[in-house]
Amino acid sequence: MAAESEKRHERPTLLRTRAAVLSTTVVAVLSVVTGLVNIGATTISGPLATVVPESVARTAGFTGTMTGFAMLVSVYGLRRGYRVAWSSTVVLLPVTALQGLAQSSVLSLPLVALSVLSLPAVLLNRRYFDRRVDLNTTQLASLAAIVGVQAYGTIGTYALRDEFPQVNTVLDAFYFTLVTASTVGYGDITATTQFGRLFSMSVLLTGVASFGVALGTLLGPLIEARLATALGNMSDKQLDLLDDHYIVLGYGELTEPILENLDRDASVVVTRDTEKAKQLRDHGFEVVTGNPSDEEPLQRVHVERAKALIAATNDDAQDALSILTARELNPDLRIVAAATDRENVRKLRRAGADVVLSPSVLGGRLLVESALGNDDPERTLGQILDLGD
Repeated sequence: MAAESEKRHERPTLLRTRAAVLSTTVVAVLSVVTGLVNIGATTISGPLATVVPESVARTAGFTGTMTGFAMLVSVYGLRRGYRVAWSSTVVLLPVTALQGLAQSSVLSLPLVALSVLSLPAVLLNRRYFDRRVDLNTTQLASLAAIVGVQAYGTIGTYALRDEFPQVNTVLDAFYFTLVTASTVGYGDITATTQFGRLFSMSVLLTGVASFGVALGTLLGPLIEARLATALGNMSDKQLDLLDDHYIVLGYGELTEPILENLDRDASVVVTRDTEKAKQLRDHGFEVVTGNPSDEEPLQRVHVERAKALIAATNDDAQDALSILTARELNPDLRIVAAATDRENVRKLRRAGADVVLSPSVLGGRLLVESALGNDDPERTLGQILDLGD
């Protein structure tokens, strides 16, 4: 009863958090679209048109586009439950509203309204976004290198602005460093002395090195996650959406027939066989690779929110350990097990299974009933289930 009450409490929470993420996504898209439209606008026609200069409106359009892209990154983090994404979203939503006002366009009014409405939804669901972004030492060093190169180039270029005739402000220096370090090199700012060219080369070399290392260390884990999905693992986003679902532990002769009779969108398999996991994934089944008897994989598939669990491998000992672990994590979970050996039926019940079936015994009884003239196998199956075998 306690678990069922907890499930009823969690479902509205999940709906609220998904609504918050969805509204934030819409705000991000609107910010990009309205920003692009207002960048090229020749006139302003919104309610603040009389008080907002045209240059400010166009600048707000440009920055609004950038804010929209930044918010899309935050949306990605929100969908994965990161606290830092929640914090950035709380900061960016008021910014998009202000930018919408500054753009002073009728097209920006929905952006302003939705930004204001989305902020309370995000704030009220703070507890849901509790995951930390764990960066290792190499990743932190890569980020520090990028920041350091940009600071080195900006300060150095501004200090040597006599060597760069086109550099008059810190923004010019920052711009030169960014296009040089990223190897874009528009050529609109160039050094006129040998010393200036040497400095430019140092910015180029350190920038290319830092960007290259950062791409490998920061994007590497994302690529590994995509490969893991391709090899049969569900993504964290998919796992977070699991609710009132069926969990099938292990892979055996009965796994695919069981899954064929379950809703594919509401079931997930936990198996430690990576090759089988990939095969199941190729057939459209959701899979998590891991030992079914360990707590970590069961927690990842949210066993506390599951509707039922099925243990049906060819190893009764493995099934028993898996059942014990699942029962400990969710005492009220309905657990059904298939015993390979008839002698293990009682052992699996003692492990915590609510119902234990022996496929060989079940098949034998159905065959005998059919031979005796019973043409109603469903009724026979119901009788066997009532016996508890």
